[in-house]
Amino acid sequence: MFLGTHSPRLDEKGRLILPAKFREELAGGLVLTKGQEHCIYVFSAREFEKVHADMVGAPMQNRQARDYGRILLSGASDEVPDKQGRVTIPATLRAYAGLDRELVVIGAGNRAEIWDAKAWTEYLAEQEKAFAEMDEDAVPGTKAQ
Repeated sequence: MFLGTHSPRLDEKGRLILPAKFREELAGGLVLTKGQEHCIYVFSAREFEKVHADMVGAPMQNRQARDYGRILLSGASDEVPDKQGRVTIPATLRAYAGLDRELVVIGAGNRAEIWDAKAWTEYLAEQEKAFAEMDEDAVPGTKAQ
C-alpha cells in the first residue's frame, strides 16, 4: 500500500528518484499514466493489470467507460526503475501534469501520484475544508460504520 507525502526533485533528464518506501513494490516494473486532476498515477505492474481487468469488464457501449479507458491507456508508459530507484517520466506525461523541478509524490492506497509541488499545494488548500466536513454519505464506496 502506498502512503505518505514525499518531496523529490525531477532531474535534468526527466527522472524522479522514487521514495524509498515505494521502491520494493515498484522494483519489478510500474506503469505511469495520466491521472485525474492533472497528476500522474503510478501503479505497480501487478496493480495496473487489476485496473485493466476492471476496465475490460466494463461494457463497451458505455461512453464514460470507453472515454476513461482511452485516456488512461493512451497515456500509459511501462517503466522499470534503475538500480538507484530512478524512473524516467516521459515528456508527454511531464507536460500533462505541468511538472517542474519541485515535485510531490503522495501515496494513494493502490497507487502513488506525482504532482507538481505548486499544483499539489493549491489542490490541498482547496480540498481540506471539504475533507473536514465530509460524512459517510459523501464518500462513494465507503460503508457507514
